[in-house]
Amino acid sequence: MPLRYEDQLHVLQDLLTNHSTDCCGSISECEQIERLAKSLLTNGNVEQNITAALQEIYTYSQQGAQSGGGVNTHISSHQQQLQQWVNTIQYPLE
Repeated sequence: MPLRYEDQLHVLQDLLTNHSTDCCGSISECEQIERLAKSLLTNGNVEQNITAALQEIYTYSQQGAQSGGGVNTHISSHQQQLQQWVNTIQYPLE
């Protein structure tokens, strides 16, 4: 059964929060973030302000998945953006 829009946002928020608080992650997490962002970007119900953040998240996740052994460095270098993205996608969930 596919995840609903709200569920996808919650999972994405959880993954990004983990990256932000732990400053580490895995390539498979980046790939999961990439899939979620792509799925949400194709959803017609996504609000405009979230779309811009999702495009940035998608790029972040692609770069993280391609970083090989440097995924933790990649995550650490995006700490400020991670928190901004969490705040942006959290807004409609409250």
